[in-house]
Amino acid sequence: MRKVAKLPRILKINRIDGLIISVVFNNGDSRIIDFREVLKSIDIPKDSNVRILLDPKEFKKVKLNNNTLSWKKAGQVITFKGKERSVPFEIGPDVLYRLSKMDKEVSVLAIGQLVREMREKAGLTQGGLAERSGTSRNYISRIENDKSGIELSTLQKIVETGLGRQLEINIR
Repeated sequence: MRKVAKLPRILKINRIDGLIISVVFNNGDSRIIDFREVLKSIDIPKDSNVRILLDPKEFKKVKLNNNTLSWKKAGQVITFKGKERSVPFEIGPDVLYRLSKMDKEVSVLAIGQLVREMREKAGLTQGGLAERSGTSRNYISRIENDKSGIELSTLQKIVETGLGRQLEINIR
């Protein structure tokens, strides 16, 4: 049986600051892509329309097209089956994911930080919290360091049983 590769996809543009863009990928990561670095890494010919992206005003005109970033004005004309077509400049999300880094400004849920703060306030070690909540010290460490996802039922068990607090979830 053939294994299906999971390719990253961009779901949303968070913000744009100059030539730096923050996006959300389908794995939940908010990541920053510094296009000064991206554009340096690809050899752009002097006469290329892509050079327009060095202008922050033009860069801001980015659109999300088929889960990737797309700039119509920076595109090019190609010949396909004998017909000329205008295509936008796009960079695939797999390349963008590889060239990006975590966006520390976007605290997607900041659960790990909250668990750590509440554990320390309660005067518990990671091992102590793990014992009280029926998990492992290693798992508590991974949660606190944002190295592991967490199911709501497990979060509830850690918060209510381990920390003796009430779990409340708001959506704004």
